[in-house]
Amino acid sequence: MPMNDSVIITCALTGAGDTVGRSPHVPVTPEQIARSAVEAAEAGAAVVHIHVRDPETGAPARDPRLYREVVERVKETGTDVVINLTAGMGGDLVIDPENPLTHLPGTDLVSGLDRLPHVEDLLPDICTLDCGSLNFGDGSNLYVSTPDMLRTGAKRIQELGVRPELEIFDTGQLWFAKQLLAEGLLDNPTVFQLCMGIPWGAPAEPGVLQAMVNMLPEGAQWASFALGRTQMPWVAQSILLGGNVRVGLEDNLYLSRGVKATNGQLVERAVQITELLGATVATPDEARQRLGLKPRA
Repeated sequence: MPMNDSVIITCALTGAGDTVGRSPHVPVTPEQIARSAVEAAEAGAAVVHIHVRDPETGAPARDPRLYREVVERVKETGTDVVINLTAGMGGDLVIDPENPLTHLPGTDLVSGLDRLPHVEDLLPDICTLDCGSLNFGDGSNLYVSTPDMLRTGAKRIQELGVRPELEIFDTGQLWFAKQLLAEGLLDNPTVFQLCMGIPWGAPAEPGVLQAMVNMLPEGAQWASFALGRTQMPWVAQSILLGGNVRVGLEDNLYLSRGVKATNGQLVERAVQITELLGATVATPDEARQRLGLKPRA
């Protein structure tokens, strides 16, 4: 597959990980998240991927009112950027390994439809669809997204006219996403995010990424990311294999060893890598066209 010569940069602003205490730059409140979205867009991100957090504690949240405040604040600035809202919250199951039918604190597990109220409310350009279950790190934490949940969620997202970004953490999840397409539950162009290096999903190895790219359906638009210090090398890796890229504080807190980054700085670095490879950075309008999104209102 030829190198991508027009690269869509997504910035994942805050995520749901336990990162708030590890960097002063991780945005927490709706105001901070919106400000970080604008900063990322001004640095060159065509897409911002948005989670929300409890403004008091920094813990991950899925309150539709928080999403609404973030999106309204971004739009009030007049910033041109594609809005991508996570719809992956509500899949966490922490089990007691001695009594697996008992769930432990940290569990937040709801149905596929109950992960979508903010999407129904705000009708963003894009929302995510996490395409399978996963042993999520060490211990007894599972991310749960069953075939029944995915079919129900994909159908509802399709009815809403929102473009799903298919979050792929391993090859079997990509296999199932293609099944959703075959069943008519996804519309073209399909949009894939290949998520690498999340324990215990697909490792951040170039050969694994190449294999996943080889599995993509014809005409798919795709991006990939990896965690921590592999984030920036993965920008180059994705571009060279024909894909788009994702950076941001959801996946990596550092600009270099010991230097804490902002979202804007991470996007600036991704822009530099893109241009050093001889590619250009796609504008939000170019991203909308390629991802099959509606024109900017």
